[in-house]
Amino acid sequence: MKNLAVITARGGSKRIPKKNIKEFCGKPIIAYSIEAALESGLFDEVMVSTDSEEIADIARGYGAEVPFFRGEVTSGDHATTEDVLFEVIEMYKERGMEFDNVCCIYPTAPFVNAEKLRRACSVLEERPEANSVIPVVRFSFPPQRGMIQRNGMLEYQFPENAMTRSQDLEPVFHDCGQFYFSRIEALEKYRDLICPGTVPLEMPEEEVQDIDNYSDWNMAELKYKMMNSPEK
Repeated sequence: MKNLAVITARGGSKRIPKKNIKEFCGKPIIAYSIEAALESGLFDEVMVSTDSEEIADIARGYGAEVPFFRGEVTSGDHATTEDVLFEVIEMYKERGMEFDNVCCIYPTAPFVNAEKLRRACSVLEERPEANSVIPVVRFSFPPQRGMIQRNGMLEYQFPENAMTRSQDLEPVFHDCGQFYFSRIEALEKYRDLICPGTVPLEMPEEEVQDIDNYSDWNMAELKYKMMNSPEK
């Protein structure tokens, strides 16, 4: 099985300028994704898809390939992750390189490591019914007991669960936003990274953090330092 790692790192972040290469605990945050992919030993190619010369230079410095730059459409604000992957896969095909699986790793995912990538790859190798593997985390509070606001007043969204104990409700998960390991055949068929046959890898809450603003960034650094402290 030939595996391709694609780290998607568009330039031009607005909420956190140069977010994909901003220093995180001592090095550009994209370096963590590149190093995890390389250390895993899983991939025939570890590449960064970008529209930025600056990002490309940093990515190459950490060992990634940048064989081509994004097109105009996939550099826009409305391009999806799937759009970027299809472009990358097609560009490699034009160069005579085809792969069985693709792992899309986000550039702001410092909690991704080689061991997690290996676990995901093992699922695809051992379970023929699996089309995609993604890390997920449980909602810390059961959404079945969530409330909404109507006319300035709170009410349960699902009143039938108002008196149900949390431990009696089925756990609900959400995507960690770290990586997606998929069979390319399934990705091309369903045009979606989360498709029929998607297997979850549950992650602990302390290893998950969306990074959309500076508060998120600071929280991610705190979690990362806690995870990697000598006392742990």
